[in-house]
Amino acid sequence: MFPIIPANTLVETGNDEGIFAYGTSSSPTLDVSISNLVSNSGVVSSDVAGVGTARQAIAACEYGGDKGICGFGYDGSSGVAETNLVSNSGVVASDVAGVGTIRWSLAACSYGGDKGIFGFGWTGSASSLTNLVSNAGVVASDQAATTGSARLALSACEYGGDKGIFGFGTTTGGVGGNTAVTNLVSNTGVISSDVAGVGQVRGYSTACSYGDDKGIFGYGYKADGNTTITNLVSNAGVVASDVAGVGTARRGAAATQYDKDKGIFGYGLASSYVAVTNLVSNAGVVSSDQAATTGTIRGSLAACSFN
Repeated sequence: MFPIIPANTLVETGNDEGIFAYGTSSSPTLDVSISNLVSNSGVVSSDVAGVGTARQAIAACEYGGDKGICGFGYDGSSGVAETNLVSNSGVVASDVAGVGTIRWSLAACSYGGDKGIFGFGWTGSASSLTNLVSNAGVVASDQAATTGSARLALSACEYGGDKGIFGFGTTTGGVGGNTAVTNLVSNTGVISSDVAGVGQVRGYSTACSYGDDKGIFGYGYKADGNTTITNLVSNAGVVASDVAGVGTARRGAAATQYDKDKGIFGYGLASSYVAVTNLVSNAGVVSSDQAATTGTIRGSLAACSFN
């Protein structure tokens, strides 16, 4: 007999492709809305013409199992709450009117297999606000109950197939407020209280999932400058100690899953903005800088997977 699979059971298989989108460029300093697709072999495409409000310090995550959403950010003069849906073919849609408190330097991840969550960020002060994203890409109003240390410049990723984790960041916007605390996201979108930090305290890191059910935090800005340190996340949401860095030290990069069980870190601010990428194997091993990079150099961008 065939095994009986309970109704509403979602098997997490990961997405094949990814997208880097939005950010700020230094040539000249300019917020952009361009995007760059990531193939299932980890190759980054040249620029795709921008759609929606050009902005930086935004966040993105998957929803619906095979689509993505970019949201919030700073447009050069003020914060915004607009979102832009990403189809399962990597096409970015025009702006959707914002829901929830305007903020930037936040993070996002998926949970529950087909939903997402935006969390934390800067509203004029550090916040712990969250907004859930349905499996149809609809953003909910601010959650009434928030937990965890208010902070910005943090990162988030999925783990365990249907759960998420927010980690690191800064409580003040400066290195003096850097932290390594984490907050787990249940498969119903509930955020836990602070979990004691592991690894180098830092802000402006990035994160993605790998290996079907694990995650990785990487790069960022610590007290003495940019770093390449990474920290693996187990399928139980446990953050491992620091792993020696690989590639260009930078902050404000972005990361996404690709080829179902691998990841890629890309772009960011080193001594200047860069377009380098670093692949993550399905065992969580980060490669050296890729020799060939494409796309406009920039940082403070977002990334997510699709398809």
